Amino acid sequence: MHKQKKSLVQFQSLSSYFSKYKFSYIAGFVCLFIVDAAQLFIPQFTKRAVDLIASGEFAKPAVIKLSLCMVAAMLVISTGRFLWRLFIHGSSRRIESELRQKLFDHLLSLSWDFYQKNKIGDLIARSTNDIAAVRMAIGWGFVAGIDGSVMALALLVIMFVQSAHVALFAVLPLPFITILIIIFGNIVGKRFKRAQEAYSTLSDTVQETFAGIRVVKSFVKESWFIKRFAENNDDYRQASISVVKVHGLFMPMITFLSGFTSLLVLLAGGRLVVLGELSPGELVALFTYVQMLVWPMLGAGFTVNIVQRGAVSLARINEVLDSKPSIQNECSQSSALPRANVFTDQNEPIIKIQNLNFSYDEKNILNDVTLEIANGTWLGILGRTGSGKSTLIKILPRLLDPPRGTVFVKGKDVKDWDLVSLRKIFGVSPQDSFMFSDSIKNNIFYGVKKGDHQDQLTKIIDLASLQKDLELFSCGIDTVIGERGLTLSGGQKQRLAIARAAVSDPEILILDDSLSAVDAETEQHILKILASERTGKTTIIISHRVSAFSNADKIAVLNEGKVVEYGQPDELCSIGGFYAKTVHLQQLSL
Repeated sequence: MHKQKKSLVQFQSLSSYFSKYKFSYIAGFVCLFIVDAAQLFIPQFTKRAVDLIASGEFAKPAVIKLSLCMVAAMLVISTGRFLWRLFIHGSSRRIESELRQKLFDHLLSLSWDFYQKNKIGDLIARSTNDIAAVRMAIGWGFVAGIDGSVMALALLVIMFVQSAHVALFAVLPLPFITILIIIFGNIVGKRFKRAQEAYSTLSDTVQETFAGIRVVKSFVKESWFIKRFAENNDDYRQASISVVKVHGLFMPMITFLSGFTSLLVLLAGGRLVVLGELSPGELVALFTYVQMLVWPMLGAGFTVNIVQRGAVSLARINEVLDSKPSIQNECSQSSALPRANVFTDQNEPIIKIQNLNFSYDEKNILNDVTLEIANGTWLGILGRTGSGKSTLIKILPRLLDPPRGTVFVKGKDVKDWDLVSLRKIFGVSPQDSFMFSDSIKNNIFYGVKKGDHQDQLTKIIDLASLQKDLELFSCGIDTVIGERGLTLSGGQKQRLAIARAAVSDPEILILDDSLSAVDAETEQHILKILASERTGKTTIIISHRVSAFSNADKIAVLNEGKVVEYGQPDELCSIGGFYAKTVHLQQLSL
């Protein structure tokens, strides 16, 4: 019982929604009570009709009057049912929509590291299946619970008033039903949680398989993934069946107890009719009330089932909503340094890094990094795989969080920047050239405000050397590419990513190994246009090819998280270090 109460506490998190739609819920429950009252009148009409007919002295107008009363009651019931569904289910649907929007908004506010720890398939399951279960709980679940309670109480009062002796037989199964509800609720909660977790695993398998379909087909691993999906699907089926088994056992037991109660009432009431202590109409009415009492009994099991499911799902949703972004604004937006198109203080480096240490899961990635980047310069970053290059550039716009006092942008600690203002300074083309399933044009202009970009379009297409590629597409710049850029080659995705990063003309442009999949001629074309277009603005290029550093003013070489070389290209060539050796090796390979 304690566990049931603990799970139901989850619904307190929806209090703001209940408050918002309280009048709709109140109106819905008022309509529901009117329906219940009208249903309670029908057996009374039946009772009078039966007694009238049984007496042998009845007039046709009296029967017609009773029939019309029953028709009127049924019209009230029909109208009331429509209205309470409109008010209550309409509200539950609105709450479902708003809760899903809240979850999505919150997911977008969470930091990058959250998605490293949580699988996308599981998050999708929480955003769909779990929210649907919550909607059922605050809709059908609440209706069944309140309606069943009101009806049960009203029916028992009427039955005891009409015949206390017969009513006693109707309450005999209630203690057994209460015990069953307690046991049933605990079992359903645990089993439904396992079913939802199995569904999350299944969703994750589907998402991962289709996202990596190229790799799946390249390695001819379709059969392996089919087997994996079959196993996950079977786990979900078994978990779901375990819930159905409990529910399937509970409902027949409730039905048996209610049927047994009807038998007892029929025997006890029939005896009273024979003794003349009860009229035939009263027995029919009592028997009808007993039949109506079946719904509260069944509704109790239905309520426990659906509310427990909703509580489990809401707990899974609240786990995400309770997660806090690891990277947060540490200043008010009004106090943040406003963005300027040009960095005015030429004596201050636009980026300053001093004694920066950074680690993932207690593993050091950057060690005592100190670096200054003057405004308007080109910096090339070179290093072996895993030397910390990408980590360093993720720290600059606070995609990863550095210690305070270690990273400064435009003379201000990145911790003191508003995140939006800080990130607008940067245009980043990351290693993973992610593309949305949208048109090429929309992918390019993804990071800028909507409007007429025709004047920029020609220039940016030339910069990214995309003209020849666009001629091959059926709809040119308006061609819709596949999910994650599935229909594009690696080089095409990289050039689109460069175009997307450069189109906003950012103060600091970062290309993280964004030229690795393009040929040398295209690379030099892109670099030449970037050099002419970005005069006086800062550009950072990470690459394993020294040809990408043709316009670089300075080169930084990272090794095991440390800056081991820093200076002009000619200077580094003269000292014979890693940069010089890389230049020599790549010249030999030409």
